[in-house]
Amino acid sequence: MAVKIQPLGDRVLVKPIEAEEVTKGGIVLPATAKEKPQEGEVLAVGPGKRNEKGEPVAMDIKAGDIVLYTKYGGTEIKVDGDELVILSESSILAKRA
Repeated sequence: MAVKIQPLGDRVLVKPIEAEEVTKGGIVLPATAKEKPQEGEVLAVGPGKRNEKGEPVAMDIKAGDIVLYTKYGGTEIKVDGDELVILSESSILAKRA
């Protein structure tokens, strides 16, 4: 997917990964019963914020990482029919190893 949006500062553009529609017990979940995804793939990363001296601080996340983020963090947007989330780096809790 070609990214048409470049995040600014310490922001990250994430494509949420939808949860499975069937539970381990075989129960099919309707769309209304699903929780918001909290996992996604990083599509683009901003340049990072600056410290007190004005020097850039490197981001810990890079494009292609799979991350876990806060449940209600970020701003949801639609780009070419895809639902994406713009998050602050501080809203990212962990990345998959």
